[in-house]
Order: sequence, then structure tokens, then C-alpha cells
Amino acid sequence: MTRPLPAPGLPGILNGTIPPGIYHLPPTEAPTDVMARAAEADWRGARLQLSGVHDKAAFLDRCATDLEFPEYFGRNWDALADCLTDLSWWGSGKFRGYLLLAEDWETFRKAAPGDARTAETVLDDAVGHWAGTDSPLVVLLG
Repeated sequence: MTRPLPAPGLPGILNGTIPPGIYHLPPTEAPTDVMARAAEADWRGARLQLSGVHDKAAFLDRCATDLEFPEYFGRNWDALADCLTDLSWWGSGKFRGYLLLAEDWETFRKAAPGDARTAETVLDDAVGHWAGTDSPLVVLLG
């Protein structure tokens, strides 16, 4: 599922030469710069900040807050999958792609390995759902 971000890195994601997937964000990439570059390339980006998140409930709460999920978000894995495969809540307009940057992923993974595996499966399924469309989804784990 998750793999290192191949060369040429973020530019390859944004120009479509690197296929959609879940990638590790290189430590040399600053999250603020990643979001700015995504916006410049007409990608819709969002930052999911996982510092202090140690279990499923906290992860889903943070998703609801940071990703600005709709009020009907049910705070369970199925609801997460539903929101990530219907991105109409993520702003109007046509984007070249969607970029989700999950910061402090490793801290969450160490604190709740089972929940992190499930979350990664949901994220991977969402990436697969959007692959091959005009607006793919890419997830970067920082």
C-alpha cells in the first residue's frame, strides 16, 4: 500500500507522471510548501494533523475537523470511506486532483497499529476509487 515517493517526487504527482497512491512524504518536504505547490497546480489539498491521535475515535474526530467533513459524518470506518469516495463536500469547482497530507502518521501508527492499518486500507480504497478519473486522489503520509 504505502511506498516511498519516487522521483521526481511531488512535481511528478502534480503533473501526473507518478500514479495516484499512498506515499511517504520525504522529510525534506515542508507541509506548508506541499500545500502551496498543490494549490498552484490546481489541486485541492488538505492537511490532516495527527499529533496527539492515539486511537480510532481520535483519528475519526480529527478527520471530521481537519478535513471539514459534513455534519452527517458518522465517525466510523464506513463513513470515512463514504466521505472519501464522494468528495463533493470538499469544495466546489473542478480540480486536477485531490491531495491529502496526513502529518504525524508514524506517531499514530505506533500508538494504534491496528487502527492505522484499517485507516490505511480505507485511504487506499479511496485512492483506487479515484484512480483513472480526471481528478485523482493522492495521499501523502508525513
